[in-house]
Amino acid sequence: MQPIAYLIGTCDTKAAELSYLRERLADAGVSSCIVDVGTQGDDQGAADVHAAEVAACHPEGAAAVFVDDRGRAVAGMAEALRHWLPRRQNLGGVLGIGGSGGTALIAPALRELDIGVPKLLVSTIASGNVAPYVGPSDIAMLYSVTDVAGLNRISRRVLGNAAHALAGMLLHQVPEVANDKPAIGLSMFGVTTECVNQLSAALEADYDCLVFHATGTGGRSLEKLANSGMITGLLDVTTTEICDLFMGGVFSAGEQRLDILAQSALPYVGSCGALDMVNFAGRESVPERYRQRLLYEHNPQITLMRTTAEENARMGRWIGEKLNQSRGPVRFLLPEGGVSALDVPGQCFYDPDADAALFEALEQTVKQTSERQLIRSPFNINDPEFAAALVEHFRDIMHIETR
Repeated sequence: MQPIAYLIGTCDTKAAELSYLRERLADAGVSSCIVDVGTQGDDQGAADVHAAEVAACHPEGAAAVFVDDRGRAVAGMAEALRHWLPRRQNLGGVLGIGGSGGTALIAPALRELDIGVPKLLVSTIASGNVAPYVGPSDIAMLYSVTDVAGLNRISRRVLGNAAHALAGMLLHQVPEVANDKPAIGLSMFGVTTECVNQLSAALEADYDCLVFHATGTGGRSLEKLANSGMITGLLDVTTTEICDLFMGGVFSAGEQRLDILAQSALPYVGSCGALDMVNFAGRESVPERYRQRLLYEHNPQITLMRTTAEENARMGRWIGEKLNQSRGPVRFLLPEGGVSALDVPGQCFYDPDADAALFEALEQTVKQTSERQLIRSPFNINDPEFAAALVEHFRDIMHIETR
């Protein structure tokens, strides 16, 4: 079946724009299908797939979508589309259009698609914080500039660019690279880069090393890929997103961070990378209650705050409880020489007492077994000796899994 482009929007208000997208794709040699996700029942004759067909895929049926309350109707259609879209056998790529409501409706379904499937979203809110819409996916968002409310000299150019972008993705497939090496996931931050670079260098002959930036979305992406079966092992050395979860920083991955341990039996080697810091935006964004704390301006956009012994103890207990839910082999290494490049003698975040509180809370919480172990190391997380220990334990548990 020839893959085609799916064009998604509310035809009661955006039929002209969707039809224009179809014309531009046809001119580029790409077949398309217009999917109506409107809840008003008028598709202007533009739809190839009517809203009722999509709505029928809601777990509670179409009656859960076509309700009098607009908010509930949009939420219901979003849920229906999330179930309907991934089932399409001829889906080559997706282009959605919408304002705030349409974006919220379409984005969850795009997140359900596999990484690498072309997915674009032309949106009126794409110049703001798009993290709630993109999440751990590879959705490309394009700011519409004018509202998505009719065709004009601006919208034609923006929508045409979006159509041509999708056509390029469909007509020019990324060539496959022969690679029979299993993929593994690694988490990294600027202050643990030296460690992760050493890990990649030591393991790249045997593994395809996928490195994720621990910015909240990065941690979620790492665990999403792991849960999808695309990753065979984890070297999760940079768990800093937990600091932002606890203290309100900008890089939280949410309460679900480390849930992969309970969801999968993947071999897991972890550590305490950058648990010495909470990330805020510019200095002016630091909450008043933290203004007198030890702060470090990493760059004009990011201000770091050193975590305290009490905060580290809380995080240690939280991490320990997550580790206790593990289904597979776990080795969690504790770098007594410091958890980041800033946590070494002479650097601003060096605080052995705060680190000790973290390590002690972990040891008091984790129920150690032959499969679940904490390992202390006298080195800093970026020291070659610590990287070597991580590699040794990772190879060991990967060998256990494959025996």
